[in-house]
Amino acid sequence: MTPSTLTGPKPALPRPAAGAVLRFVQRNAVAIVIVLLMIALSSLSPSFLTARNLLNILNQNAPLAIMAAAMTMVVICGGFDLSVGAMFAVCGVSAAWVAVNVDPVLGLLAAPVVGLALGLFNGLVVSYLSIHSFLATLATAMVFRGIAILVTGGTLIPVRDAAFTWLGRGTIGSVHIAILVLVVAVGLLMVLLNGTVFGRHVYAVGGNEEASILSGIRTRRIRTLTFVLSGLAAGLAAAIAVSRVSMGNAGIAVGMELEVIAAVIIGGTSIYGGKGAIWRSVAGVYMLALINNGFNILNIDPFFKEVTTGLVILAAVAISATARQK
Repeated sequence: MTPSTLTGPKPALPRPAAGAVLRFVQRNAVAIVIVLLMIALSSLSPSFLTARNLLNILNQNAPLAIMAAAMTMVVICGGFDLSVGAMFAVCGVSAAWVAVNVDPVLGLLAAPVVGLALGLFNGLVVSYLSIHSFLATLATAMVFRGIAILVTGGTLIPVRDAAFTWLGRGTIGSVHIAILVLVVAVGLLMVLLNGTVFGRHVYAVGGNEEASILSGIRTRRIRTLTFVLSGLAAGLAAAIAVSRVSMGNAGIAVGMELEVIAAVIIGGTSIYGGKGAIWRSVAGVYMLALINNGFNILNIDPFFKEVTTGLVILAAVAISATARQK
């Protein structure tokens, strides 16, 4: 008897499991939806798929995308930052005040520095006072919003120096500088999260904090640094925005934190921590931007835009919860 007779026929190779397909769809759902949206909007409006319109979408949403990229690290680490909108306001009015009273270039630099300091304050409160990040940042948001009003005195701070507008309005060729800043900022955050020990610790703390403590990870320091990055990103985003409008306004960015968190959740980052990717959060920002842009181009009732956005967020949360149960 030959060896083949003894061993029998070779078993057929298993087909790809349905679970693997489902996991692929869950991981890349936001990218799939963006492609489908672009196809649909291109067929409905010839003005959608133009370089000018697409670059405009990228430029207008660059500040929000930068903040969502940093917020991803906070959420992966098991926290929330409800103060990013208020930090955005403080950084914006601080930049305008410094630009008017000191120097316009220093004003742009002041925004991320102020954001870093506010983020550090958030991180210390959450990590070392053991206050849940949801409650802590909800409280600090009120404090920061009050600081913004104190800086402005309840009025607008116009900046008339042209040196202040290059970050928000400047272009290199046909590409806005804000888009280039977005690419660099997101790239650095992705390297930090995916290619460093710090990034691995962020995932570990969000996945199981007790195990992380037992394995020697300084969980408080890691969590504090994620809030520092969130504040720094809010400051950078504010510098772009205030440079674009040449005016400091304490009343801006109300509700912006909800847009940022919504984009992160739509991008598939688990609200329970331990899972997520920065590129998907940025894609979540632009998926919402495409929905908004499409409704504007097609001149559809804004009511349906809000309903659609809410349903998309609800679906993303449901998918995240289902994946956790499995």
